[in-house]
Amino acid sequence: MNVALIGGTDTTPTHSVDEIGAKAHNLARMAALGMPVPPAFVLPVSLCARIVAGDPTAEDQLKDGLRYGVDFLEKATGKRLGDRRRPLLVSVRSGAARSMPGMMDTVLDVGATSTAVRGLIRMTGDPRFAWDCRTRFIESYGTVVAGIDNAPFDATTSQMLRAENVNARSDLDGEALERLAAAHEKIVERESWLEDPVRQLANAARAVFASWMSERAQTYRRLQNLEGLAGTAVTIQAMVFGNRGAASGAGVAFSRDPSTGDARPVIDVLFDAQGEDIVSGRRTPHTEAALMHTLPSIAEQLRGILHELEQEFRDVQDVEFTVENGRLWMLQTRSAKRTPIAALRIAIDLVHEGLITPQHALQQLSTLDVAALARDRLEGAGEPVAHGIGASGGVACGRVAFDSQSAQRLSATGDPVILVRPDTSTSDVGGFAAAAGIVTARGGRTAHAALVARQMGKPSVVGCDSLDIDPLARQAHLADAIVGEGDWISIDGDKGTIYVGRHSIRRERPSVELAELDRWREATHLACAAG
Repeated sequence: MNVALIGGTDTTPTHSVDEIGAKAHNLARMAALGMPVPPAFVLPVSLCARIVAGDPTAEDQLKDGLRYGVDFLEKATGKRLGDRRRPLLVSVRSGAARSMPGMMDTVLDVGATSTAVRGLIRMTGDPRFAWDCRTRFIESYGTVVAGIDNAPFDATTSQMLRAENVNARSDLDGEALERLAAAHEKIVERESWLEDPVRQLANAARAVFASWMSERAQTYRRLQNLEGLAGTAVTIQAMVFGNRGAASGAGVAFSRDPSTGDARPVIDVLFDAQGEDIVSGRRTPHTEAALMHTLPSIAEQLRGILHELEQEFRDVQDVEFTVENGRLWMLQTRSAKRTPIAALRIAIDLVHEGLITPQHALQQLSTLDVAALARDRLEGAGEPVAHGIGASGGVACGRVAFDSQSAQRLSATGDPVILVRPDTSTSDVGGFAAAAGIVTARGGRTAHAALVARQMGKPSVVGCDSLDIDPLARQAHLADAIVGEGDWISIDGDKGTIYVGRHSIRRERPSVELAELDRWREATHLACAAG
């Protein structure tokens, strides 16, 4: 089996996207550009179907590939898996040939055995960080690999926060996190994998391969016409840690605004956090202003990398990054999902900047119903009852639904639906497809769910602090207003505002931009006729 290596001395991408998936292929391209990329190795797409089918020869190849890859990572980092002095922890991530944001599983902090925790303490002098990695690993592995419901982990964490009289996990000290890790161990009944890093890694790789066949992944492929893809690769990468204090963090950034198309970066970050904290949508992140205030050199470096990536890929990029103790690491780049109106504006701007030709732009826009593109505006809505973050542009009116099943049921009656949730996960993809718009109490513009909403062209307002949902009563408070399931609300995904009631929508065609497309088409037609 041909295991791809990323980082180390060889930075030349030699494997195709179809072999190692878009995520790994783009990591290799970033490494070749000299960008800060943690070393990684990749188990190929060709292994996916055979692992899922239980092919014993594939199991042998999996184990051989893991041994080879771990040896590479240990030499590249100077750390060892499960070591008591310099332990190596890894992430295990999916990556198909086409981007499927959040639709497959990820396992972080693999290798965080009790011995490795002691090693992290020796290596960093920071017990709080070490025990945080242990609790995160048990939660991640327990839910993704062992199939344990997330609720018990959330409950023990909430109990610990109340006992310590703090509001967030980041406020817990090392001693409290050590007790939290012990509580998590009881949930998983001290399974043997807790102290076996080799078994952890093999099981995590199998689980990520298996997530290719998850219901949400299959639904997404059906909705996006990706059913011809062969499977997912698995990328195993040395962990870099955004949960090492105030000079650390995790974030997602876009080289341009994927909702409006404005030529300015969009950057979200959570300090003292790992990547899943931000892309899950369960926490509301800070903006670039906070990053510039706290770590100005990192903010400037990130802006420079975003510009360089746009020049390299000739398209708007969506990146994931981690800052560990004031050092920036790039974990992913891909072409950004964008709203239809943003796609139009971005294509025109890229042509004006000389990054792509008009013919390339027309090809990019070929799947859009350009003739139907419009900027929608609410009329007569008055003052909003609540504000959030505009995550996906446009406006929508619809009946309130509090879960994906209700959204699909209400939409079947013929009325539009607004899906209203505390947060959204990518398991809500069926509800996204049924809904005319989405509202959440938590999350940011860069969460996986917001990416999917933009790709589907669904207006979305996230991080609405004044939204409080009572699932038993099937109603929600929006500041001082109360709405029940089936009531009408209206949202503006550009402004991040929410209104009670059903309001009129005025449509404005982007006539200037559409006229430019017509000129390109005419020029292309004349060139073809002359040729």
